[in-house]
Amino acid sequence: MAAVPKSRLSPIEELFDIHVRAAKLPEPTREFRFAPPRRWRADFAWPDQRVLAEIEGGIFSGGRHTRGIGFEADAIKYNTATLMGFKVFRFTGRMIRSGEALRVIEQALEAV
Repeated sequence: MAAVPKSRLSPIEELFDIHVRAAKLPEPTREFRFAPPRRWRADFAWPDQRVLAEIEGGIFSGGRHTRGIGFEADAIKYNTATLMGFKVFRFTGRMIRSGEALRVIEQALEAV
């Protein structure tokens, strides 16, 4: 996994990382830049398999991902990734805690 300082990982990203490691999935790249020169980064990526995982924070507290301009910017980013041939998966904290996010990523990586 690309080195990302622990201080930059949110608690829910850390939990997802733990789940991925415990499941012995291929090691993801963190903060993967997928559309240079754009500054877009995916939270977790398996570039060879063309799989991206985005951890959506603040969805119940009015965070950036749920406000108009932030939501629209995310839509443009995700649509561009999809047009580039990536499978883009978006996960909430609840999906990570329940194990649903891990199950989806396992299926996505098996399908490649």
